[in-house]
Amino acid sequence: MSEVLSVVLYVVPFLAVLTAIVYVHELGHYWVGRWNGVQVETFSIGFGPELFGWTNRHGTRWKISALPLGGYVKFYGDASAASNPAEALAQMTPEERSRSLHGKSVLQRSAVVAAGPAANFLFAIAIYALLFTFFGQPFTPPVVGSVAEGSAAETAGLRAGDRILRIDGSTIQRFEELRAIVMVNADTPLKVDLERDSQPLTLTVTPARKDVPDGFGGSHKVGQLGIGGGKPEFIQLDPLSAVWQGVRETGAVVSTNLTYIKRLVTGAESGDQISGPIGIAKITGDVARLSLLALVSLMATLSVAIGFINLFPIPMLDGGHLLFYALEAIRGRPLGERAQEVGFRIGLTFVLSLFLFATWNDLGRNGVIKFVAGLFS
Repeated sequence: MSEVLSVVLYVVPFLAVLTAIVYVHELGHYWVGRWNGVQVETFSIGFGPELFGWTNRHGTRWKISALPLGGYVKFYGDASAASNPAEALAQMTPEERSRSLHGKSVLQRSAVVAAGPAANFLFAIAIYALLFTFFGQPFTPPVVGSVAEGSAAETAGLRAGDRILRIDGSTIQRFEELRAIVMVNADTPLKVDLERDSQPLTLTVTPARKDVPDGFGGSHKVGQLGIGGGKPEFIQLDPLSAVWQGVRETGAVVSTNLTYIKRLVTGAESGDQISGPIGIAKITGDVARLSLLALVSLMATLSVAIGFINLFPIPMLDGGHLLFYALEAIRGRPLGERAQEVGFRIGLTFVLSLFLFATWNDLGRNGVIKFVAGLFS
């Protein structure tokens, strides 16, 4: 019974967060599609058989489906998985084309596709802004409080009392921002602009790679300088400042993801930190046990991540469709049916491979693989 309850405490927060993020993402596609005169046939949360739903006055079927891991919006005439318009458009009347997605201009189609990730970013900004307005933003002045002996900071010449102004060109307003940049730049020299005794100074520091507990029973290999800051405070912001800080926070999450991917591609980072649904469900459940505010903050971070990933130029994702539309704009005509089909298959293979790799990481990180291997040893 306790095991069942434990699973529920992880699954319920994860599904609640995922459903909210997916709903916002698909709502972006839905509204921009409607604004451009596209008929929306289906708005589904989840995949597979419909559990329940209703049809609104515009003819859109809103439904909850059996497999609650994602969702989709289906536009009129968007029949194939690869969204190949050729055959569908050929069979439509002019009136039908006018309300189909593929009958719209490249710019209109691009706007509809980009609206999903954009909605995720706006959702995150709104969450951050509300949190910073009503509960405050974590704020620790970017001043070095202590330097650990033998640390990367000591080697670079950092001292207690130094105020960090910029790191690798990025302006630092809070100690939390400094930590976020350092974590994803292990073993990488960083240019640090600081102020010491009211005088400007520039140093180069290389964060050391450390295996750090994540607070939830696991650990991550991240960069560390070996410095301590002051005690964090929560500063409530006025609405305009909160929105601006929400934009900065969203940009910081995107920047962190870009840095990690760049380091992954160049071989400076391993892929063992990539998490799939199991890992995200564990993190979500652990955070939910801390507080509702922590869970809402995590939802904002995950919303940015999902919006960012969907912009990858991979067929099957929104970014893949945008790539096809860009090529269409350049060529003056859509890619051929065969090219789109091959692109879709490549994209599907990549997404499934990434899913399996991330799931393998999750299983290994949570001891499942080691447990199964022990049964046969």
